[in-house]
Amino acid sequence: MPFREVNAKMVEATVVPGTTLYSQRGAMLAYRGDVSFTPSIQGGQGGLMSMIGRRVANEATPLMTVEGSGTVMFGHGGHHIHLIQLTGDTLYVEADRLLAFDGTLRQGTMFMGSQGGVMGMVRGQVSGQGLFTTTLQGQGAVAVMAHGGVIEVPIAPDAPVHVDPQAYVAHHGEVRNKLSAAIGWREMVGRGSGEAFQLELSGQGTVYVQASEEKL
Repeated sequence: MPFREVNAKMVEATVVPGTTLYSQRGAMLAYRGDVSFTPSIQGGQGGLMSMIGRRVANEATPLMTVEGSGTVMFGHGGHHIHLIQLTGDTLYVEADRLLAFDGTLRQGTMFMGSQGGVMGMVRGQVSGQGLFTTTLQGQGAVAVMAHGGVIEVPIAPDAPVHVDPQAYVAHHGEVRNKLSAAIGWREMVGRGSGEAFQLELSGQGTVYVQASEEKL
């Protein structure tokens, strides 16, 4: 893993020749060594079509390419940072949650409504997040941001997890998601989000939940 925690709100990444990191633009706090930072046109190994898909989905957060030899410290907005190590599986994460990730990971986009049908589409309206979500797949590390820190909640076939959509950060594994109304539709009229809806995740995997209902 090229990342290490400096404190709860800052990580340090080791950059070596021949490797690439991607980070959210403006997330570099300090660096040592001969390191270059350039705007990323394609944004990872997803290629041009992946980039176009994210633009159409409005799920594209501006990224920069980090290369060279040295160490770089990343942080953004004073948000808490959580490190996730992928071992060949796929991470589903809201684009604005991404702080930095290995260039070895393949980036793409998935339509969340395809899993939850109509309720999956409602999820985007309720949570303030897009109908599409970013995917990162392969071997490598990801640094995600959250309010108040992150806890990892295991999802088992016989133990689905219900999450407030505002507190959802990311998930990975063989997981299906759907949004369900926690109260009656008539009671929901005139209300915002909060506990009016619950995001149900079932299957086998892990969901990352922040300790707050506040958006980034």
